[in-house]
Amino acid sequence: MINKYCQALAELRSKPAHELKEVGDQWRTPDLLFWGINAIFGPLVLDLFADDDNAKCPVWYTAEDNALTQDWSERLAELGGAGYGNPPYSRSQYHEKQAITGMTHIMNYAAAQREKGGRYVFLIKAAPSETWWPEDADHIMFIRGRIGFDLPVWFVPLDDKQKPTSAFFAGAIAVFDKSWRGERFSYISRADLEEKGKAFMSLVTFAAGKARQEEAVQPTAPLVLPEVESRIWPLEVGLVFNQVDGVDALTESQQNKLKGNINQLWLERMPTSEIIAVASGLASSMQGVTHA
Repeated sequence: MINKYCQALAELRSKPAHELKEVGDQWRTPDLLFWGINAIFGPLVLDLFADDDNAKCPVWYTAEDNALTQDWSERLAELGGAGYGNPPYSRSQYHEKQAITGMTHIMNYAAAQREKGGRYVFLIKAAPSETWWPEDADHIMFIRGRIGFDLPVWFVPLDDKQKPTSAFFAGAIAVFDKSWRGERFSYISRADLEEKGKAFMSLVTFAAGKARQEEAVQPTAPLVLPEVESRIWPLEVGLVFNQVDGVDALTESQQNKLKGNINQLWLERMPTSEIIAVASGLASSMQGVTHA
């Protein structure tokens, strides 16, 4: 039986027009923020709180799935990469005594999954005074500059007054990962985070375009590309490439394409950790994944 929370969401989405006050906990993460977070802490492959219209990752849990009943650690062990959450901020709601929403429940569940293994990255309000604030997170990155969120794709404004003007607040990125060995706190400006997102999106778009070009070419005979496969990459490229998960599943052509991207980022003097994150995301997109 569908729970009341999911039923209310379905009814809201089906309405012919909406008011801003009805959006509630359904605000979406802007693309530049997500891809910036992905560049630093990714690859993010599992969206913990999403729906079929707004998922940011190739695999996601919907409200009907109820992420608070799922084994995130086990799913990430299958997928590789990390989990991402832009959690719903509505008050705690339950179905048959099982929590569906509520920041305290979500943060506690994230801490429990952390103990089982995996990395879980949350974009949250920078509100240390709140009772749900994740004191036990392994890392908190505070975002300098207020951040805003996007309206859900199903939102149809009732009138011209339904324009977001106040959905901006101080933000932070909370990381749950017991293997974390970095500093406990850090800071980044919103502009820098968005720039990283823009750079990552450009790489993904480039890789996707190249993949489409390859699919469109249907050679009449097998192609022999010794000049590509025998290319000698710099030692640094090989060292980074060997730290990217999933490369063994790629074809030789895809591996060389990935090495080319790594080489370009190395020439641009991007930090090694960020190159690995970007390359891991590209490798994941090349392999292709499906809905949870």
